[in-house]
Amino acid sequence: MPELPDIVAYVSALESRVVGKRLERVRLGSVSLLRTFDPPLAQLEGRVVREIRRIGKRIAFGFEGGLWLVLHLMIAGRLHWRLPGVKLAARRDLASLDFPDGSLVLTEAGTKRRASLHVLAGEAALEAIDPGGIDVFSSDFDAFREALRAENRTLKRALTDPRVVSGIGNAYSDEILHAARLSPIAQTQKLTAPQWERLFAATRSTLQTWSERLIAEAKDGFPERVTAFRKDMAVHGRYGEPCPVCGEPVQRIRYADNETNYCARCQTNGTVLADRSLSTLLKGDWPRTLEEFEELKKR
Repeated sequence: MPELPDIVAYVSALESRVVGKRLERVRLGSVSLLRTFDPPLAQLEGRVVREIRRIGKRIAFGFEGGLWLVLHLMIAGRLHWRLPGVKLAARRDLASLDFPDGSLVLTEAGTKRRASLHVLAGEAALEAIDPGGIDVFSSDFDAFREALRAENRTLKRALTDPRVVSGIGNAYSDEILHAARLSPIAQTQKLTAPQWERLFAATRSTLQTWSERLIAEAKDGFPERVTAFRKDMAVHGRYGEPCPVCGEPVQRIRYADNETNYCARCQTNGTVLADRSLSTLLKGDWPRTLEEFEELKKR
């Protein structure tokens, strides 16, 4: 799922292409994409885009007259800047926003249609779809700490809850926790003051660094390679590969469709965390340290 750095890169690329431009036409390739009916989608046609905002993991287009078009890409949705009036493909192309200089096409891979489009009127309606998580760049340390420890949850869950923190998902939470040298299953109400300071600094620096990197990558084009798996990431998607800090193999926790990657040496004092889905089966047989893990691999 595109997260804060990806959305920021999209917003940056779109600002130079559509702000101040008139939306000529909206084409839907999938009627299930549109989740609202009032105001009607057709009311956006002929209006000028005044601004673009990020709302969590959503992209909001602000039109003259107080109307908003809000896109949520979910897991497999992606945006592409194509030639004006480009023909929509039958399966993957869900919608196109046609401007004088190009068409913004929304695609979604796979068979499940999770991406959504809302048309809203006014700031109040726009605020109502915001899950409410804090923005780490506009919040100070105390607000950040209080938001995450309001309930006693694991750090991984707290960081990825859109009601707690805005824009962070599976990928960048892994990177943040590795940078902060904290376990993904550490409890929010049990962190020490130095650990909170590391987490706050790592959250800001990780998101800022990747946002700047992705904007720079798309400087002469459009963000066409939006993915949760990047070769320069420290741990996310790098199970079994060496940690860039200590060289130990990156570990993982798998539960349902989710995977958490971490470094046992850097984040859990050498303890390998058992998968929740396997913990009942494995019990005492699961290796608890890196040394035991290496011995198990030799058998």
